[in-house]
Amino acid sequence: MSAPLFSIVTPVYQPPLEVFRETFASVVAQEFTDWEWVLVDDCSPSPEVRDFIREHATTDPRIRLVERADNGHIVKASNDGVDAARGEFLAFLDHDDLLTVDALDEMAHHIADHDDVDYLYSDEDKADADGNLHSEFRKPRWSPERLRGQMYTSHLSVMRASLVREVGAFREGYDGSQDHDLALRVSERARRVVHVPEVLYHWRAIAGSAAADIDAKPYATIAGQRAVQDQLDRLGIKGRVGQGSEAGRYVIQRELDPATRVSIIIPTLGSAALVFGERRVLVEETVRSALARTDHDNVEIVVVHDSPTPAAVLDRLREIAGDKLVLQEFTKPFNFSEKCNVGAMRATGDRLVFLNDDVEVISERWLENLVGPLDEPDVGLTGAKLYFSDSSIQHAGHGYWGQHYHHPFRFRTREDSGPFGELVVNREVTGVTAACAATRREVFLGIGGFTEALPSNFNDVDFCYKVNHHGYRTVWVANCELFHFESQTRDGTVQAWERHFVVRRWGIPDEDVFTPASVASPMMDPHRLLDSRIAAPPRVREKRRPKTTR
Repeated sequence: MSAPLFSIVTPVYQPPLEVFRETFASVVAQEFTDWEWVLVDDCSPSPEVRDFIREHATTDPRIRLVERADNGHIVKASNDGVDAARGEFLAFLDHDDLLTVDALDEMAHHIADHDDVDYLYSDEDKADADGNLHSEFRKPRWSPERLRGQMYTSHLSVMRASLVREVGAFREGYDGSQDHDLALRVSERARRVVHVPEVLYHWRAIAGSAAADIDAKPYATIAGQRAVQDQLDRLGIKGRVGQGSEAGRYVIQRELDPATRVSIIIPTLGSAALVFGERRVLVEETVRSALARTDHDNVEIVVVHDSPTPAAVLDRLREIAGDKLVLQEFTKPFNFSEKCNVGAMRATGDRLVFLNDDVEVISERWLENLVGPLDEPDVGLTGAKLYFSDSSIQHAGHGYWGQHYHHPFRFRTREDSGPFGELVVNREVTGVTAACAATRREVFLGIGGFTEALPSNFNDVDFCYKVNHHGYRTVWVANCELFHFESQTRDGTVQAWERHFVVRRWGIPDEDVFTPASVASPMMDPHRLLDSRIAAPPRVREKRRPKTTR
């Protein structure tokens, strides 16, 4: 037979026959027929599964059995499958999981749409022992930063066979996280990575499996940590990888070149407010905590202060920041965007960090972790994890969908890891709040800074749209944490004209490609874009394309 489009690769080791029969049935039921299935038996003690495969291979030439003479474990068995595969693309399937009937068909359509695609992954869910489906995982668009924090692409993964072989396929010593390690290496060289937003894979959650218990294979998390550190080292990214708050999640502690100058820009009026039962001048604690919780010394603090700011406040700022302080008076009416732009022009740093004057830094090395990702040239903006004073989440990235701007996960607790680890791993997002955000000077200047026509609200939303429009990634940093005593210093009322300004410039948000609405908190607090006088255009669902044949 000619080379098929897909080679399904499945290492097999002693699965219960009744379970394997269901896996088998899910493959032969595929609506798309241009495939082969390479099953590698890893010297299973019992012959019943091998006999079952042999029997069906005699009637269907697409089914091929490779029998190992010894038990080599998952990496060797998988590589035997890769070696034997004849397909243009490899689709990886575990011996006890299930494909949906349209799995390969959907993948084939997306391959046809993009002739340069090298890696595709789909959404997934879990199947319990009785076949009930649950835990649907709607995944984001390709998110390289999130892949460092967790193996989120996982099932169903389809990779161009030539690229898998080029990078050396699966590596010995990474058992349990061998798929994560391969995904990291393949994605580094892939011309295009495509998310297929359909559930195409049912992951069996049975006793002893990682799907049922993320702690079932502790050795896997150690291997995953090493795989992520390997990528940082290969790409020259300065950072150390550690274990996260739950198994299978990884935290990156970024490092900054001492020569990198960072300018922290803080607009202020020098206001005071009651915080944690005590009256404080907000900007003083902002500056004090920002300097106390970083090891990076090449920092300047640019305070853009309105003329009425008390002289005593400026004197205390001089005591706190010393020669790192730069004071810039602002004599015009309140305009947050203009104050940020003025501060950026006064700043001398290569990296610009914008901070509200009503925040308090609470995580160590916050500045390194926030600014570090900007060393990657395609990252244009980073943002932080912010909490209300009661430690519930105020900000974990913006989400733009359903005709509104949202703060997904608002009001969840600080200890909540979120759905599928969303709140404890760094990840790409559509936008972040300017209450704590960092960018490179050249990016800031290239996109024109903050839009001064938006003096109060939505200036950060507009800024994020501009970052994305110029082709940069925006990264939310889970281990950069601050309290945000929101609206302590100004009226936060949103005006209708502000909403309309952003809608006219960028259109009505429909779907957020990084934070699907289905995973966001039901308690989210949306900032409405539209009032009742403006209707969104009806959304027309594209008709399903005809089945692909080859």
